[in-house]
Amino acid sequence: MVGAVLLPGSAAPKVVSAEQISMMKPGSVVVDIAIDQGGCFETSRPTTHDEPVYNVDGVCHYCVTNMPAAVARTSTIALSNATLPYAMALADLGTEQAVKTDPHLHAGINVAHGDIVHPEIVAAMAGLI
Repeated sequence: MVGAVLLPGSAAPKVVSAEQISMMKPGSVVVDIAIDQGGCFETSRPTTHDEPVYNVDGVCHYCVTNMPAAVARTSTIALSNATLPYAMALADLGTEQAVKTDPHLHAGINVAHGDIVHPEIVAAMAGLI
């Protein structure tokens, strides 16, 4: 089972309980892609590339933080290819115009003019202030 939950600016919700994990067949494997945001399985805990797995109730857990680091060169190339068009738009149009014309850039703004503007981050920060 692969768990990949992302709520921008928030911890990942626990979508699989410890009880559900205990009901899986021994030898089952769970991979928690959301571990960088706290994990989405109740039994998840961060692991490393040096010691990537552990077992709970006979279920093998793979919860390595920063999974792309295992293939650093490939990850860097993929990330560069995905982000280069945005960087080019910012360079060609300037920040204000690029954000106005590209809904993806607009959705990615967290801070503007010194204020936190991303709704999920504002909500997460409200509990800390």
